Amino acid sequence: MDLNSAIKISASGMRAQGTRLRVISENVANADSLGSVKGQDPYRRKTIVFENYVDRDVNADMVRVAKIGRDDSDFDLAYEPFHPLADPEGYVRRPNVNSLIEMMDMREAQRTYEANLSSIEMARSMLQKTVDLLRG
Repeated sequence: MDLNSAIKISASGMRAQGTRLRVISENVANADSLGSVKGQDPYRRKTIVFENYVDRDVNADMVRVAKIGRDDSDFDLAYEPFHPLADPEGYVRRPNVNSLIEMMDMREAQRTYEANLSSIEMARSMLQKTVDLLRG
């Protein structure tokens, strides 16, 4: 039945957005994680890439996580000459995580997750109404 397919499609979107939320949470939690020894890199922001694929059982396009990667942009530099991890010029490398961007990404992931959840609830409601009519 097409409504079952709609539920499976939305569930794949929810799984993908759940993984996205986990990655964003890791980034936010490590936004201040420096290296543990001098010269060691601080935390590097993680990124997520989605891909669509055709599920032959459902005969529909689905979404899944293609890979979780790393953001290779430059680290932020903070002038802290007395910090134990400062380089000879007095700069400390900080993670390349921008908390504002992470929060915007988190909000978008939450909205997408909720939209997929609403689709599932609507499909379930329609299925229930169909069953009620058939019993009628």
